[in-house]
Order: sequence, then structure tokens, then C-alpha cells
Amino acid sequence: MARLDGKIALVTGGGAGIGRAIALAYAREGARVAIAGRRREPLEETAKEIRAGGGKALEIACDVVRAADAQRAVAETAKRFGGLNVLVNNAGVVSVSTIESISEQDWDRVIETNLKGPFLMSRAALPELRRAGGGAIVNIGSVLGLVGMRDRAAYCASKGGVTLLTKAMAMDHAHEKIRVNCICPSIVETDLMKKVFAQAADEAAMRRARVAQIPLGRMGAPEDVAEMAVFLASEEASWVTGAAIPLDGGLSAY
Repeated sequence: MARLDGKIALVTGGGAGIGRAIALAYAREGARVAIAGRRREPLEETAKEIRAGGGKALEIACDVVRAADAQRAVAETAKRFGGLNVLVNNAGVVSVSTIESISEQDWDRVIETNLKGPFLMSRAALPELRRAGGGAIVNIGSVLGLVGMRDRAAYCASKGGVTLLTKAMAMDHAHEKIRVNCICPSIVETDLMKKVFAQAADEAAMRRARVAQIPLGRMGAPEDVAEMAVFLASEEASWVTGAAIPLDGGLSAY
């Protein structure tokens, strides 16, 4: 039996990168998967791939910083598949900046997407998780929610908030059998990170420097995060809640 047989999952930012890898992995393990995001075309491509593999998928246009969109995404998932067991809060943005170099508008964008989004999506999902008799919320945080880094002030602030939001929610909802955990990756090779590298004066040098910081000697792949997300959504993790798990090639072991 597949590890997520019978489960219904909603993955935000599911059209690309880590979210796409999680959606595909969940479908492979037997879950019915709703994928939400602002751009419909990548969602449709991910859903098409899931269906081609024999899985069931639903694409939902959604902006996680809007409460009405969050509620609608959960409602559409429950209507199509009959409930909700797993929410993955993956949608996020990166900012390379200090508190002096970032604009107030960009600060708000980072905090809204990375921190307010998981708040709104989780709040919308809780009634369905209760109806299901419990479930799992998997937040995609960052190793920069555990340690600091130069030129990442807004990003660190947002992901640090996700780490503590995870722990607080885990305590608030454990009695309802709703588990809440956070995956904290270091650098993962996604299109988003490729854009960050492309902005560097010397892209190759920046890549070498970042990889040199990682004891295991490579950047992560979206599939590395997806496999951890499968575990946290499965019954194998039935006694895991409130955890912020470094998935970082050993970076935070320094």
C-alpha cells in the first residue's frame, strides 16, 4: 500500500520547484492532490503530469495572502475530493536585502507571502482537518528560519516567524490530532534560486561559494524536500509535531 493512500492534500505554490515536487510525490504515494498558485499554466502542467501517472489532481488559482482565496482553495479541494487531510504551505518568495536596502513595499511582500500566507491557509484548513478527525500541516520554512545570514533580513524574519508559528500551532491543535511541522531546507536548486544566482556579478563563483558551505557538498533538489514532506504527511510521523527539521546538507551543524 502506498504511504498516502486515501489522503487528500492541498499544496500551495504547487506549480513549480519544491511545491511541484511535493505534489508529484504525494500523488505517487496515493494522495489526491489539489495544487494552488497564482499562475494557472504551471498548475495545469503539474496536474497534467499527475493525471498522466494515474493520479487525481485539481488546480486552483489562488493568492495565499488573500483570506478569501485561502478559504476558496480549501472549499474547492473539499468539494472535489470529499475533505482534506494534509495542507502544505509552500508558496514563498526570496529577497536579497538588508533592512536598509529593502523597500517597505518589498518588506511587506516578503512577510505577507512567507508568513501571512501560511497563517491564512492554515486557518482556512482547520475546520476540514477537524472534520477528518485530524491531519497534518507541513510548513516549508528555511534553515534561515533557524540561523541568520547576511543580506537576507526580511527573508530570515519571515521564515523565523514560520518556525515559531509551526511550534505554536502544534501546541494549540495537538489535542485535535492535527500535527504541524516545518521543513527547513538550505539552498535548493529551483527556478527561484537560479534567478537569485543570475543576479550575481559572478554566478559561477557564487554557486561555488554556496556549495562550499554545505558539508555534503551539493545543493538540495526539490525531491529531497518532497520526500521529507511525504514522511511528515504519512502515518509514519504520527508522533511528530512541532518539529522544525533542518534539511540542509549539514549546513546548520556548524
